[in-house]
Amino acid sequence: MARCLDSTRAPPTVDVVLPAVSTRLALLWELRPGLAGSERGRPSLDTTARSRYPPSRVLRHLHLTNVGPAAEMVADLAPRLNLITGDNGLGKSFLLDIAWWALTRTWPAKVNSRLVSGLMARPRGPGKATIEFGFDGAKRLKRYVSEFDRQAQAWVGSPGRPANPGLVLYAQVDGSFSLWDPARNYWRTTGNVDVSERRPAYVFNPREVWEGLRADDGAQLCNGLLADWALWQKENGEAFSWLGDVLRVLSPPGAELRPGALVRLGLDDVRDIPTIRMPYGLDVPVVHASAGIRRILALSYLLVWSWQEHGRASQQLDQPSAHQVIFLIDEIEAHLHPRWQRRIVKPLLDIVESLAEQASVQIISATQSPLVPASMEPLFDPERDAWFDLDLTLDEAQPHVVLQRRPFVRRGDVASWLTSEAFDLKEARSLEAEVAIQQALALLRGELPRAEAPRIDAELRSTLGEQDRFWIRWSAFLESLQGVA
Repeated sequence: MARCLDSTRAPPTVDVVLPAVSTRLALLWELRPGLAGSERGRPSLDTTARSRYPPSRVLRHLHLTNVGPAAEMVADLAPRLNLITGDNGLGKSFLLDIAWWALTRTWPAKVNSRLVSGLMARPRGPGKATIEFGFDGAKRLKRYVSEFDRQAQAWVGSPGRPANPGLVLYAQVDGSFSLWDPARNYWRTTGNVDVSERRPAYVFNPREVWEGLRADDGAQLCNGLLADWALWQKENGEAFSWLGDVLRVLSPPGAELRPGALVRLGLDDVRDIPTIRMPYGLDVPVVHASAGIRRILALSYLLVWSWQEHGRASQQLDQPSAHQVIFLIDEIEAHLHPRWQRRIVKPLLDIVESLAEQASVQIISATQSPLVPASMEPLFDPERDAWFDLDLTLDEAQPHVVLQRRPFVRRGDVASWLTSEAFDLKEARSLEAEVAIQQALALLRGELPRAEAPRIDAELRSTLGEQDRFWIRWSAFLESLQGVA
């Protein structure tokens, strides 16, 4: 059962604004964001306190001109879940980088030079290059336009305080992670003047997620998964409890992820290293876990850490917690077994539903797995969700990239998604079987002479399984040939 708010309790500490999980649903926040008002004895929805943050805005519009793989790209985003598909090199990760920049006005690699991805976007050719983006406004879409200044080698736009997107998290496919926190990264006000002097964002390379993040000035920005997990486990407080809750929600079917005992790795390493209790009974150090498990561990830790530190910063500033969260996730299925890929979206959507009363959560994710859209079929809401597809098309013999929002329809199985516009395979089989079937279909249509039937039959027998459904059609065709003969 979800933890309830009791107005008779002692004034809440920072633990109150940490994430929590409610039973089967992924309730990552005990307090609905925005409930922590100026009165510490009880939650408040006081609009005066809330107004210390400009209202959060979900990202609804991107329009790129002369930047990226296409001369022009337009995406009208949905307020809840946005899925991006497309072949390698067509711009899925690029669109996530652009979304991060539109939300935060930072490029990950500009904040942390140790990253090998998240570089600043540049014009694709001569002439004017612009990035236009829009957020939900009180009555209509609020648009911004930024143009690339070639002399300054930077994207410039209207001066002044930008829109507040709430808490923004970006999980990159290589294990890097970026966080933008409105309490710690948003512009502050000094003498009625907006000043952008805070750190632009928290950007981790894969090693820093695990071992900690330091600023260029030496400030310790994050202890890292290894140190924080060990500390939380020794304290055995709310943070460790909630970390365990998040791990359970994101666990693969039939293999619940649970923290094990702390261990030492060797005589020369005095650190206490967290472990994961595996289904076969052993406690495996997290640094020895598989790539898929490590990614889920990192995501779980960073969710807990991000909201914990946001809550502490909000208390220090005496202002409410953010009431919006935006997840950007590159290849949500990366390193995961198909059983895990088939269920990874639902916990995130459960989080969205559980926060619906007081918070809005927007997810923008890229995928290369047909199991991801297949798993969304029972969940997809065309009013709140969208599917975007990147394709390489030919126009007057000149290849070019096209981004389009496609209608999401239930296709029934993963094989149908493989042959859909999302993945563009002609057959959900081996390449050799695809070639043989395409030749057989050409013969059935009368595009090849019937004398080719024995050769094609041999190709089919060497590539198709005995139970393949194509045999029914092909056998009927061979029988018709015998009848003609």
